[in-house]
Amino acid sequence: MNLGQWQRELRNWLVSASAETAANLGAKAGLSVYQNNYRTQLLGCLEEAFPQVRAWIGTEAFFAAAVTHIDQCPPHAWTLDAYPQGFDQTLARRFPDNPEVHELAWIERALDESFVAADAEPLSVEALAGVDWETACLRLAPSLRSHALSSNAESIWSALSEGLPPPAPERLAEAAGLLVWRRQLTVRLRPVEMLEHQALLHLQENGSFSGLCEWLVERLGETSGIAKAGALLANWLAGELIVGADLYKA
Repeated sequence: MNLGQWQRELRNWLVSASAETAANLGAKAGLSVYQNNYRTQLLGCLEEAFPQVRAWIGTEAFFAAAVTHIDQCPPHAWTLDAYPQGFDQTLARRFPDNPEVHELAWIERALDESFVAADAEPLSVEALAGVDWETACLRLAPSLRSHALSSNAESIWSALSEGLPPPAPERLAEAAGLLVWRRQLTVRLRPVEMLEHQALLHLQENGSFSGLCEWLVERLGETSGIAKAGALLANWLAGELIVGADLYKA
């Protein structure tokens, strides 16, 4: 067995701890030490990434969820910084009747991702004068994350992060959106109506502002749709969510 094969077998052992893989490695004493270290590192990674989830569901439930995630989702990137990706999906499967749990995890992950996202200067007031809105392709801030919420997870996160007693979990009367993005060195959260969340998703697909206007007109009618497009654009510009307006190319 050459070095490359041995490394692959060791990785298989860390992930599965199977007897067959151990035999391929010679079943050497001390193999379990490597797997314990591997699992401990991944557990520590999840604990560091999701402190409010752990505080919300308790140490025991968090540990059980983390073990499940480690068993089912081995690391997929060269850095452990990427490992927390997908933990919210594991939580959704473990707590199907408690959406605030996986939505809380999404918030924590989005905050981390937004903070380390690429920098981009917001569209300046001077640049607005030269924009042809009929052909403009809008570029959104790289730090922007948008998600649909069905619970009061944002209120729970806010209370936990401030060391306050969190509210009881609730289902929202209507699904809403949540924006996470960074303005300079400050990461911000903003609850929005579902229509705005969907509008941003639509804009992310092709960037066409005129296409967004058409999409809103289809849903709200011509007068209300155009007015809504203008109001959303104004809010996004004020929030520094728009970082460019290029010529749209179909």
